[in-house]
Amino acid sequence: MVYESLISKKQKLGVIGLGYVGLPVALEMAKKLQVIGFDINERRVSMLRGKVDPSNELGEEYFEGCDIEFTNDRNILKEACFYIVAVPTPVDEYKVPDLTALKKSSETIGNIIKPGDYVVFESTVYPGCIEEDCLPIVEKLSGLKAGSDFKIGYSPERINPGDKEHTLPNVIKIVAGCDIESLEEIAKVYELIVKAGVHRAPSIKVAEAAKIIENTQRDLNIALMNELSIIFDKMGINTYDVLEAAGTKWNFLKFSPGLVGGHCIGVDPYYLTYKAAQIGYSSRVILAGRGINDGMAAYVAKKVLQHIILNNGNVRDAKVLVMGATFKENVTDIRNSKVADVVANLKEYFLNVDVTDPHACSEDLFHEYGFHLTQTIHKDYDAVIVAVCHAEFLQYDDQYFSSILKEKGLVADLKGIFRTKIRSRSYWSF
Repeated sequence: MVYESLISKKQKLGVIGLGYVGLPVALEMAKKLQVIGFDINERRVSMLRGKVDPSNELGEEYFEGCDIEFTNDRNILKEACFYIVAVPTPVDEYKVPDLTALKKSSETIGNIIKPGDYVVFESTVYPGCIEEDCLPIVEKLSGLKAGSDFKIGYSPERINPGDKEHTLPNVIKIVAGCDIESLEEIAKVYELIVKAGVHRAPSIKVAEAAKIIENTQRDLNIALMNELSIIFDKMGINTYDVLEAAGTKWNFLKFSPGLVGGHCIGVDPYYLTYKAAQIGYSSRVILAGRGINDGMAAYVAKKVLQHIILNNGNVRDAKVLVMGATFKENVTDIRNSKVADVVANLKEYFLNVDVTDPHACSEDLFHEYGFHLTQTIHKDYDAVIVAVCHAEFLQYDDQYFSSILKEKGLVADLKGIFRTKIRSRSYWSF
């Protein structure tokens, strides 16, 4: 059995894709098994060989005691018998699932897989994707048949960037296989590294669906909070004050309004609605929530513009500082950052925009979104938008904001963290 061959180190496990998801899996597995970590990015592989995580999530200590070989050579990858695929599954500019990386990984597997091998996908997809889109590629290129010649499975990732509590070993892992035998073998492999245990799903489609609704549910709840914040703003009520009061009830769900970006919550619902459309169902609730959340960046820019028009008038001379550019606090990840949408909307109003972030890379932001981080924080901003509550920003107070804002300047605090602290300048939050 494949599990026995892995724990005896007669055979190796391969992880394809060494980003936020793949690297933690590879390193945890390498504490128990012989692992081949594969990535097509040569620079990433070189950094990993030097025990440096390009994503800045895992320190050098995570690499210690790991039996792992990092490579971009497919001939080395073929030495494995158990493959875990952890590549990105984004959407394109039209919000359509982009399966390019997943299909290329399937092609790679199809060219190296052997009878008796296992393939487990971790990438987030819509129900049916693994068996309908990936499996045919592997079978066609390999000439092998799933179930009889090799086994296939799915175990959706639950990695939360920046979260040091809910790490891979501490979060229950969903696993699924193409049959009972594969389910048990896959479960035993993951049980080696997941202390919280595994949940055996009855089918691959069920596991795919479970993953996709985790983030869809969160997206809809945040959309409700965002819509409420728009309503309450028109009433002159602070939403965070409302949530604090409502949160005193035992069964109130504590979601907050905000920008919804990143590679999960702002993306995954589109995979589900895409598949729903394929089978003849037009989503109403899910897409309505997506519409609200995708529109929040424009809403923020409009609120700032309105304040500047009322208190300055000369928009072309106005200056705005945006604090935070990553998709969430205390991470370097800028993928699908909705802060970039805020910046773009502000610039459409001909406002002068500076962006500062202690975690983001200026060159990466320019490559992805067309703007650099500012090198100098000025003293005459018309508005400051606190978009991401990095730990470094929490030390700021009323005096600091007064020092960088004009007398009639605005603190637009999207996370509501300064709502009881700003007194000498105008204040607004969701």
